[in-house]
Amino acid sequence: MKDRSRIFAVLFGVPLVGLILAAASAGAGAAPGVAAETNRVQRAVDRALASALVRFADRKLLAEEVAITAVDVTDPRRPVAGGHRSEVQVYPASVVKLFYLVAVHRWMEDGRLADTPELRRAMRDMIVESYNEATHYVVDLLTETTSGPELTEAEIDLWAEKRNTVNRYFVSTGYTGINVNKKPWCEGPYGRETQSIRRHSPSRNLLTTAATARLMGEIATGRAVSAGRSREMMELLQRDPAKRPADSTEPDQGYDFSGPGLPPQTRLWSKAGWTSQTRHDAAYVELPDGRHLVLVTFTVGHANEREILPHLVREILAAR
Repeated sequence: MKDRSRIFAVLFGVPLVGLILAAASAGAGAAPGVAAETNRVQRAVDRALASALVRFADRKLLAEEVAITAVDVTDPRRPVAGGHRSEVQVYPASVVKLFYLVAVHRWMEDGRLADTPELRRAMRDMIVESYNEATHYVVDLLTETTSGPELTEAEIDLWAEKRNTVNRYFVSTGYTGINVNKKPWCEGPYGRETQSIRRHSPSRNLLTTAATARLMGEIATGRAVSAGRSREMMELLQRDPAKRPADSTEPDQGYDFSGPGLPPQTRLWSKAGWTSQTRHDAAYVELPDGRHLVLVTFTVGHANEREILPHLVREILAAR
């Protein structure tokens, strides 16, 4: 944690958000008005994407199946950002759990939720193990709603309004392009969950890589709720990209997403997401050469391709 100590006290907010959104606007290259240095990261993203499209042409990887936001926060006073389709809304899978983690800490900080051992257990299982059941418990507490049998039209509308509590919080802090009001499911949903999906739009959680990069950056630089709470979040997000996991049917968040694209001795904090259609990672890395970067990569239609994410990450980091 010593390497990051100087960052935690520095404002991570509007300047970086502006860079992310400007550099990630439609089309390649940095947007007008962005500092010339931003082109450095934008060019790295452009080259990485071009390389991946060639490398995985036999697997029919398309540019529209990838979204990227990369932010160099080595000097937090002068963050440098670049992206590809960074403001396109994508189903985030378990990456949405980052937003629920920050919301829980905000609610506890404000006295809206009690800090209990059971809540801490659920938070850990939501982020470290990525358990959906733990996330269901967290969402229930955040929104004062529960799953269950179908409701009347008036009741389900009130229920949906309460479910939007987390959305309203993030919108109030300047986030755009997100929808974070659904529970992640394996076999479900059923009952009032399905009823609300059919009645209220959007029907799924949605994130952009730009919004996700902002949140990961705020956590990494101590600006998510408070420096102390950000450190607690980082403890749950820390991964070992070099540790081969025991045999498992589920990918390991450190070893099977961005991890293989990182040079040895890199420190990694991340939250991955994986479904039958998506393979995503939201990562913060501290490189042996002293660089600190936020790297958020979403892919759609190539969920079982383990090489695409690390290839993109490796190529972005190789550009200086």
